[in-house]
Amino acid sequence: MPTNPKFKLALELLLASFLVLFQELTLIRWLGSQIRVLAYFPNLILIAAFLGLGIGCLRAGRKSLWMLWPVSLVIITIFTYFCSKIVFTHQQASEHLWLLYYDASPDALVINNIYLPIILFFILSSISFVSLGQFVAERLESFRKISNVLVGYTWDIFGSILGIISFSIVNYLGLFPVYWFSIFLTLGLILFLHCPKKQIVFYLISALIVISTVQLSEKAKVYTPYYALNYEEKSPNSFWVMTNGSFHQHALNVHAGDPEVISDEQLVALGYNTPYRQYLQKNPEKVLILGAGTGNDVATALYNGAKQIDVVEIDPEIIKLGQKYHPNKPYASGQVRIFNQDARSYLSNTNEKYDLIVFGTLDSMTTLSALSNIRLDNFVYTKESISAAKNALTPDGGVMLLFMVGNRYIEERLSFMLSEVFQQVPVIYERNHLMFSHVYMAGNAFQHIESEKRILEYQKLPKPLDRQLKLSTDDWPYLYLKSPSLSKFYLLIMGVIGLLAIVSVFISSPTRLKSSRNNLIMFCFGLSFLLIETKSIISMNLVWGATWLTSAVVFGSILFMVLMATIISQIHQIKFPVAFAGLVISIVTMYLIPISSIIGLNLFSTLIFSILLIGLPIFFAAICFALLFNSSESAGESFGWNILGAVAGGLLEFMSMVTGLKALLLIALMFYLIALMIYVRRN
Repeated sequence: MPTNPKFKLALELLLASFLVLFQELTLIRWLGSQIRVLAYFPNLILIAAFLGLGIGCLRAGRKSLWMLWPVSLVIITIFTYFCSKIVFTHQQASEHLWLLYYDASPDALVINNIYLPIILFFILSSISFVSLGQFVAERLESFRKISNVLVGYTWDIFGSILGIISFSIVNYLGLFPVYWFSIFLTLGLILFLHCPKKQIVFYLISALIVISTVQLSEKAKVYTPYYALNYEEKSPNSFWVMTNGSFHQHALNVHAGDPEVISDEQLVALGYNTPYRQYLQKNPEKVLILGAGTGNDVATALYNGAKQIDVVEIDPEIIKLGQKYHPNKPYASGQVRIFNQDARSYLSNTNEKYDLIVFGTLDSMTTLSALSNIRLDNFVYTKESISAAKNALTPDGGVMLLFMVGNRYIEERLSFMLSEVFQQVPVIYERNHLMFSHVYMAGNAFQHIESEKRILEYQKLPKPLDRQLKLSTDDWPYLYLKSPSLSKFYLLIMGVIGLLAIVSVFISSPTRLKSSRNNLIMFCFGLSFLLIETKSIISMNLVWGATWLTSAVVFGSILFMVLMATIISQIHQIKFPVAFAGLVISIVTMYLIPISSIIGLNLFSTLIFSILLIGLPIFFAAICFALLFNSSESAGESFGWNILGAVAGGLLEFMSMVTGLKALLLIALMFYLIALMIYVRRN
């Protein structure tokens, strides 16, 4: 019985788009767990995926590069295996990075350069998506010829949504990377069934090499939604936790603290206990611990007389490790309540009042989203977050912040933030206790410590702007950056990637550089949409909590909104001027209404405002795109330039380090208006 060609195209697009999303997320997570520095820049892998897809789309209709896909995957996994054994480090840090190679061999090769792995894996990742991009573009073009290109685009978006859902399930189950690769390589075989037998055999051999290499390179014992975890016993009463190979936590008997310090463990235990013993006049009864990890802060609070302890920790597997292995068994206490969620989200939504709020050593080693440079903990260390903590204190309560300070400007920024919120200079206990070097204390619980003197000191302090020191805020949450600027490091990375993009487009399809006005419009739309998407996901993580589930739901919701807009465009054609006016109004509204205004509202109100603020710009942008895409002369070429626009948008996202996050909306609006000007001149 003959197969319906439209049905066959739909299934191929669905599967190819699924593979694109699943492979993107697989590489982002796996490369970061193997190559230390890549965990801090997953957005570069995403930009690489866009570049590869865009180049592939521009090659639609030309010589097939289909066999490049399995070959490129073999190459990237083998390179990853060997590079994972190399210590990549740097001396001139443009940003505070924890590049601690505790799992490296003593005789490992040390290369004092982090540009090399970043650029190398950007190129390799890009190449691995070229074949898929060409495959998708050719199917979209076929849909344009036999039916409607928007029907094909609908299947493309639907496949992406399934990819997000599937990888979220993989995350939830804690499956290892060998299963991630096995899933998409097994499904990828379906797309090879029409190929000659030799190519099928070659694909199977390549897939076997990839899966074997991934398994051979595995070092982790547990995969969480955030990290590849390792843990090992260091002594009968302590164990280490390593994330992506870097030292992260040292769970130990906190009862062992002794001023006459002998061992490292006693030094760490002393650090946890000193603030309670030397700076608090009375033991706090009700304590909140943010970033509790495996339980050191919890055990310390119990040891020092706390009656009720609320524990917030974002990583469920780290909680399990603490419950199972911590020598003091703090999580087994009936006085402890565990909340597996984002610390900032808990602070913003709690109605509880605490005698003491402890910011544990929250400094993370991964980012909030693959779309941004913002780390998982950045919104915890902002002025608004400290203010939320102050509001959650009892009249005699206080805040205690533990931090391993690696740079002077981080020390000053934390001190100034606490000073601004509490209107007095914080008490600072400074000594290297291996897990942290500074304990910042503020609030009425510490007012007996030369309180009047500290208030006067605060009044005499030059304001942060006078010292050229910018405080971390929800709009500029870059605690680890020295100043709002693009350092030579980021400028070089952006320049190299931009140059690679231009050269690769020219080499792959030189005639495409002579683009039509429609392609320029599609480029601007791709650029602006990426910036709106980035801002939307960051905002929703701030509102709903920076958990893996929130990121997956928000990303999936954005794709669903695009899907609905595309379907509506086929049922009832909205005029372009109307859709564009809605887009501009919704972006301006999103810019003018601060996201902080919906934090802390009841569940229903938060949901409604989230849909209106975030959903409407996405919806109208998708309507405009659908109208333009449907009228394009070449589906593959238009789609390719749209994706290449996303590459430019990904690079421009770095500008938020200078301008702040809200300014991304203005940049997006500017390029939408440029697209409108081109559209008007074309018509």
